[in-house]
Amino acid sequence: MSASLAAIPVVDIRAGGPPEHARRSAAQALALRDACLDFFPSATRALVPALDCVARRWLGRVASSYVAEIAQIAAELEFSGVWFLNASYQWGCTSLALEQDREPWLIRTLDWPFSGLGRYTAVAQMRGACGDFFSVTWPGYVGALTAMAPGRFAACVNQAPMWRRTLRPWLRPYDFAANALATWAHVDRVPADQLLRRVFEECDDYTAARRMLESTPVSRAVIYTLVGCAPNERCVIERTETGFTTREQDTSAANDWVPSRPGWEGRIGTRHFLTRSFADAADYSRARREALANWRGSLSGDRFDWVREPVLNPYTRLAVAMSPMRGILRAIGYDLAGGALPEPVTQMCDIAASAAASESRFATLSA
Repeated sequence: MSASLAAIPVVDIRAGGPPEHARRSAAQALALRDACLDFFPSATRALVPALDCVARRWLGRVASSYVAEIAQIAAELEFSGVWFLNASYQWGCTSLALEQDREPWLIRTLDWPFSGLGRYTAVAQMRGACGDFFSVTWPGYVGALTAMAPGRFAACVNQAPMWRRTLRPWLRPYDFAANALATWAHVDRVPADQLLRRVFEECDDYTAARRMLESTPVSRAVIYTLVGCAPNERCVIERTETGFTTREQDTSAANDWVPSRPGWEGRIGTRHFLTRSFADAADYSRARREALANWRGSLSGDRFDWVREPVLNPYTRLAVAMSPMRGILRAIGYDLAGGALPEPVTQMCDIAASAAASESRFATLSA
């Protein structure tokens, strides 16, 4: 991989948390916000303060442990969009929990239409009551979407399918809005990404993490993929707001339930949001999930050859491979660069952390 590509920064924010990350990386946070807004019509920028206000009110009402941190970040950065970013669990992904030589691994891509998510990715070393962990994140963001705790577990978030009240593709915006209103109404549930961060802070092993991810009410349906440090410690947890289904076999996930359930529609890319049918949406998710499940390569060294079509798609912005048993986390940022499919826009970040997390010793390499 070309040495001219940018390195993914590794930031130690064990003392100050995400507000410290935002303080150190204010320019990158603003560049990321602007890159994301470029996806929308220019008039949308005028709506960002209003969206911030709505998100701030919602986060102040739900069971969020990190409202004070978000307020600190918003005050530090002094631009709109911080509250909205932290209320926007709207990520599409493909993930796989697998074992190689009896070692559990979690590999995942994160898909989103916005430019900049790959380019401005960082890895934050954070600390909770149960030890250190590494979160693949962005400046200004307090939740966790992809993280690894050496010697404990690794986990990630996938966006769950959409609940549909209608059948017509062109009515998806109506269902999207209705679901958002339903989310607003529930004030006793945790945002899914913030729950994952709490798990890394408060759970000392795979079993405790699984129990918390299965049992804690969440504000919106979500799919978690979780691996531990021992053989057979791997699962996919499909969550509705108050229920769960856990798979210990067939531990790959995209953006639909396995098997699909009536009334739920697998997520589909924005370019087809108003045109593709239920069946198309299910096929889009199934193709990515099965392609990753059927991959038979090796995770040794710096190989990311599992990031290929259809797992690699126009929205891919990040690829990550994690082994909590050995304390390994590798990440590459992706973005469109003129072709039909994204290309790497960063060097591979390769973290090798001590499995004895309490010692808090780690080495960070860039290759």
